Amino acid sequence: MVCRPVFLCRRRFCPRPFFVVLVVAICLFYQTLTLRGTRKLTTAVPGVTPHTPTETQASRCREGFTQDKQQCFLLSGNAQEIRKIEESMETHFGSHGRRAVLYRPPSYSKMELQLYQHILTQRGYMVVITEERFGAGLGLGLLEQGDLSSWDLLICLPSRRADGKPCVSKEVMCQLGSHQKINILPEIQQQLCRKEGLCQIIRRFPELQLPVSPSVCLDQGIQQPSTSSHLLKTAKSHMWKPWDRNQTTVLAPHETIFRAEDLSVILKAYVLVTSLTPLRAFIHSTGTVWSPPKKKRFTVKLQTFLETFLKASSPLQAFDNMKEAISKLLLAAEVFSETSTLGPKTFHRCRLCFQLLTFDIGYDSLRYPVVLQVHEHLNFQDDDDMDFEDQNTEEFLLKDTFNFLFSNESSLSLFSEIFQRLYRPGVFKGENENYQKDLNQCLSLEEINSIMTFIKELENLGQFQLLFPSTTPGIRSLMREFYDATNPLGKPGSVLTQYWSLLNVFEQFWLLNKKAQLHPLEWNSFIEDENIEKPQVSFDANENKKAAVTQIMNENKDIHCNDDKDTLCHIKEIFTRPHLELNPEFNPKIKDYYSEVPFDVVTVTIGAETSKCQCKVHLYERAGPSFANYPLGLGMNKISMLVVDESPAEGEILVTYKLTIYREDRPSLPFFEDFTACGFVQDCGLLIHPEETCGLQPVSPEYIEGISHPELKRCPSGDIKGQWIVPCLSCSDNRTCDWREITWQPHNCQHGVLTKPQLQQCLGGRKILFIGDSTNRGIMYYLIERLNETLQEWQKVHGTKLYPNVNGGKTLISYSYYPQFWISPSLRPTFEKALEHLLQRSRPLENTGQTVLVVGGVQWLNSNHLQIIHKVLKRENLLNILVIIKTLGIGFHLPVDGVHFLTQSEVQNLWKENLIILDAAKNYGYEVVDTFTITMGRYKEFLQGSCGCHFHEVVKAKLSKEFHFIKMKRSKNHIVGKYFSNQSKLQQDSVTNPQSPYHVRGPINQVCSEILLSRMCASKRTVRAP
Repeated sequence: MVCRPVFLCRRRFCPRPFFVVLVVAICLFYQTLTLRGTRKLTTAVPGVTPHTPTETQASRCREGFTQDKQQCFLLSGNAQEIRKIEESMETHFGSHGRRAVLYRPPSYSKMELQLYQHILTQRGYMVVITEERFGAGLGLGLLEQGDLSSWDLLICLPSRRADGKPCVSKEVMCQLGSHQKINILPEIQQQLCRKEGLCQIIRRFPELQLPVSPSVCLDQGIQQPSTSSHLLKTAKSHMWKPWDRNQTTVLAPHETIFRAEDLSVILKAYVLVTSLTPLRAFIHSTGTVWSPPKKKRFTVKLQTFLETFLKASSPLQAFDNMKEAISKLLLAAEVFSETSTLGPKTFHRCRLCFQLLTFDIGYDSLRYPVVLQVHEHLNFQDDDDMDFEDQNTEEFLLKDTFNFLFSNESSLSLFSEIFQRLYRPGVFKGENENYQKDLNQCLSLEEINSIMTFIKELENLGQFQLLFPSTTPGIRSLMREFYDATNPLGKPGSVLTQYWSLLNVFEQFWLLNKKAQLHPLEWNSFIEDENIEKPQVSFDANENKKAAVTQIMNENKDIHCNDDKDTLCHIKEIFTRPHLELNPEFNPKIKDYYSEVPFDVVTVTIGAETSKCQCKVHLYERAGPSFANYPLGLGMNKISMLVVDESPAEGEILVTYKLTIYREDRPSLPFFEDFTACGFVQDCGLLIHPEETCGLQPVSPEYIEGISHPELKRCPSGDIKGQWIVPCLSCSDNRTCDWREITWQPHNCQHGVLTKPQLQQCLGGRKILFIGDSTNRGIMYYLIERLNETLQEWQKVHGTKLYPNVNGGKTLISYSYYPQFWISPSLRPTFEKALEHLLQRSRPLENTGQTVLVVGGVQWLNSNHLQIIHKVLKRENLLNILVIIKTLGIGFHLPVDGVHFLTQSEVQNLWKENLIILDAAKNYGYEVVDTFTITMGRYKEFLQGSCGCHFHEVVKAKLSKEFHFIKMKRSKNHIVGKYFSNQSKLQQDSVTNPQSPYHVRGPINQVCSEILLSRMCASKRTVRAP
């Protein structure tokens, strides 16, 4: 009624043409001004027109119009067509720079800000920091100010306040350039990370029985709808039962399992969402565990949590349950955001945006997962009072995330190959013929980019594992029912069709690359190692793994192998991760291969495909695994691949392939005059003391001059704190250092190096007894070589052995290996028995310093063993002998098959245990050599061995390549040059006879051994000054 007079007025007023033209002109001029102001929001890279949303697009964003029809491509194997796609992709999505903007709210800490800045700089980004200045969040127009006119990546750091303003509004997202990324998905934030949004999802989809704690709805005044979601009205009720009750674990009713007070443990799982519609999500292999009853919190691998802490009868099923809970919630949030309001949501979304979420998952006494809360950022504890372990966890999670997201590798060639395979008849798999026909439809650049991005993600999983799209039957059924309800005809371009495309791409990617894991978690089937007993892996876990492998092999028999009896057994293909360039190029008839990897590659995953189904590949030995992750020590690493015919009639090794991998030393530059001294104690890649600096730090010339003094005092013990010192052109770049000159320098003292006559005199007439593992054995062989100038015999002794012909027969050395890990724990000799046996074999012994007992191990030693030593020596009347404790060492820090793996927090706990051992040894009056402090900063420089703990290697002398001695003259007027020249003189005293049959190689082992020798002779000599 209010409008009626207006409509009546239209009859009485007929404007003249002149006025109409004038009004139209004014409107157009005003619209031009509006669009001119909007153009500031585009933040385009200068000179790259396709990245810039046009004024029409900007207005259509505001008005909700659909996107203009883009050029599309009919995919084929045509090379010219592929090049055309590549050029179009570069024009539309390519970036001419790597510029990142960090948006910091006032409540965000500077330490975390610096962490982001450091990681992004390492990824090649130029980082600019902007802060909230207007109290209303960050409009993209702000980025146009000053030097922020061009950017590729915007990181919105989370506000620590409850009333924090949003970084970027949802309306602005559709105005981004096609190359620009933001770490925010507004739909996810609104639907999952707010209690009201989460509550709406629960009430909207009651049929799903979403595993979410009902506590999220306690404070919400939302009326539960009387009917189910309009989205599911067309779906038949019985459709939910088959997968919900049979295909997956049946969840009990909410009221029986969703009681927060009954939760025994809470897991924080970290999930990276890289796309919506279609949804792509990945879960990190590490989580944070909080035990409410004990109020303890720690970082742990999901595998360890499910196997050990949760004590699930079937860890793989428990992991599937957790993934299903997260996937159902993500999928429901995606569908809810699509149907909550009208309008073309797919155009409003940022195609390259992402978000790293934290899911708080509670477990009750029945071990069912329930989602308690979803955080829109990394979260470790509710009070946000991050400790050092949290900071370490945040750092490696962010590094893994950015390495995963910002890989520079191109996936176009693989994309082309995958689609050529999909075009083969019967390869493309969909739910009905409409989906299969859709493959022949024209794909837009947006769709091609989505698939290419997915392929790149699969190539760079790192510590992430694919969460969605899921191959789980229950989730696939849920997807079909969700989207068939909204698109029952399966018309081309539907969301469900995009999911089937991604799943088909995933399957073809696995067949082409052999990189995708056979199961979301590769549960280690541990074997016994020198320093750990074998943990038990549940029967169900092994059976599920076997079933998963069998299923994949059965689905792809035509590709993997054949059953032809006339086919000879051989390796069809070797695949590695990271990819190795084999020399020569692989040929089934060639049995020996060689490859090289740079210093920073410390592990490699190896597997092989055979030509015949009855033939299997076993690595290293007949009972070895088919796939394995191996550590790569410096120098040569040899891996054997045994092809075994496992048919009942044969069962024998037919052929052996050998792969030699050479891992290079640290990149090193020659020693120049204009160098500086740099020092370090710990590497930034493995922080032992998070509160202290890591990596190379400048060492002042004054300090270098002080420690270069000829009369520098001798160190009173073997655990004096020190640092590694190396000459570099710049301490900010470790590639500019001459690592051949590195030396261990105690603070304000020196251990010195004995000459051969001094050493022979000191150890003449003495008996030296070693008990411990292979690290102790390496020091023993170094001592023998130093005394004799040769090493005539060598073997990996795992028992007790005497060496009477040392130092011309004047020194007796005996050794006993402990612990004897190959013997059953119930029959294995205790440390006390092993020590008694060594003493008996070495008698007669003097109860004086002429008898030396050296005890040490990489990680089995603890303070209780020192108490046993004292008890045995007292009983044997040998309390006056010299006892030297070689403390713990770095090792078991690599996730490799066959040995246990220590997390960073567990390695940090080793340092604490090391301090306890040092204190206990001094209380008993024992000498010590602190090998943990010496090895922890050079943890990547391990030599051969699965534990990553060996810093020595016995090699044939002709193969030895000692590189750490100075070979060129340098100015003694330069104080740093004088210091390293003096160090070289001391090292020259330990140069061995080149005619020796064997030689103990390893500069870190050399440092530990020389300190041990200096402690043996500390009271019997005067060390020669440099």
